[in-house]
Amino acid sequence: MGRERCNSGGRDGVSRRRFIAAASTASAGTAAIAGCLGRGAEEGSVVAYGDTDFQDIMDPDGELHQALWDAGLDEDITVEVRTGPDETEQRRSAAQSALQAGRPQPDLFMMDSGWTIPFILREQTSNLEDRLSSETLGLIENDYLEAAVETARHPETGELHALPLFPDFGTMQYRKDLVEDAGYDTDDWDTEALSWQEFSEIAADVRDQSDADMGFTTQAAAYEGLACCTFNEVMSTFGGAYFGGLDTLFEAGEREITVDEEPVVDAIRMMRTFIRGQDDEYALDGYEQIAPTAIVQYTEEDARGPFANGNVVMHRNWPYSIAIAHDEGMGDEVGMMPMPYGVEEDDAEYDGLGGTAAALGGWHLTLNPASENAEEAIQVMDAFATEEVMLTIFEIQGWIPPIVELLDDLDPEESGPVANYAETIQIAGENAVPRPVTDIWPEQAAHIFGEVNRAYRGVKSPEEAMGDLKERLEMSEADVRGQDGN
Repeated sequence: MGRERCNSGGRDGVSRRRFIAAASTASAGTAAIAGCLGRGAEEGSVVAYGDTDFQDIMDPDGELHQALWDAGLDEDITVEVRTGPDETEQRRSAAQSALQAGRPQPDLFMMDSGWTIPFILREQTSNLEDRLSSETLGLIENDYLEAAVETARHPETGELHALPLFPDFGTMQYRKDLVEDAGYDTDDWDTEALSWQEFSEIAADVRDQSDADMGFTTQAAAYEGLACCTFNEVMSTFGGAYFGGLDTLFEAGEREITVDEEPVVDAIRMMRTFIRGQDDEYALDGYEQIAPTAIVQYTEEDARGPFANGNVVMHRNWPYSIAIAHDEGMGDEVGMMPMPYGVEEDDAEYDGLGGTAAALGGWHLTLNPASENAEEAIQVMDAFATEEVMLTIFEIQGWIPPIVELLDDLDPEESGPVANYAETIQIAGENAVPRPVTDIWPEQAAHIFGEVNRAYRGVKSPEEAMGDLKERLEMSEADVRGQDGN
């Protein structure tokens, strides 16, 4: 059942740092949430729509509000956060309902970087180019992570329509104690990527030498996270792409469909080998069986649980998992490495692919075009775009600053455990791969994660699954051309 009551003061859900998955929300529940989003606010409040974590850190008497005021926000202005479903796609639907209704509140929307562009194309965001201060615009242009900023711009005009709040990257975490006890030297692992083949050999060896039951867990269920993130980054490390490289990520209609090419098929064959071993008829030579068969049903928390319980050697997840590991007392045992690679970057056909790659996640702030508090909301956005506020957010929540280089000089004793992994996180940022977000991405993503999951499960061969996916993606691209009158 979906949450149908307004979530003001307390929490009516679970923090993303604790649990990712949420129960599906019925359409009636989404409509009710959208209605809650439009209710009145206290005088002087800028209303923002976000998750429970955002609500937690925006306590009017808390450290973040003080940092915003110190950064120049009028002290008569406070930020009131209203929350929706924890699951990102459900939250997207609630935001879209509220914006389609033309309600003046919330004034600001916290939007996943993976679905901001469709809102921009539907004219449900405001152009920030002539609203944000020149100082803020200059900082975004010169210092913010470029991959994150690209997902905040209008894909046709290049104009900024969202303020990156924090980026998120796929990371490879591992039990450093188990790996070193097995005889491996990890001194360079925080900056030097392993090949996937070497990774699988080590994971299998450490598993066999330790009490761990599994060598590797990741997210391989048939859901958005497979299409946008875990398969996207594995495919990218092999030099493969959905649409012929990175140049057409945000422009649907005329793109070449390349999911049936050898690098993409090899990425699936590798994952099948991880799951099913060399006995699988489509196994990739030289790779070990290191993942449980149940991985095809795993989302973030499903994959993290066995790792947290000490039963897994290697674990792909977002940095939030590192924070929880430290909270639960196993932080010193956990290392982080760049994502392994399938082929060297020089051997990839498409520019920017091959080598290590990390899926780009994260969240932006957008301004409601119907807001009656736009001036105050822009003040809030300008304050969020200061280094002091970014570092305050990192210290109290662990959200990575959009100026990733700010992590360089942080003291983990003062800034939290994620700062221990700053160098590896920066490498992930430098090699971040966005999902190909357009207004038809939700439909395309469903086709992608469905076919990839079928191939992982052995329902289809890798070639058959990618051939069928190519036909579906070609049809969706043709529909866009037809709508455009081409």
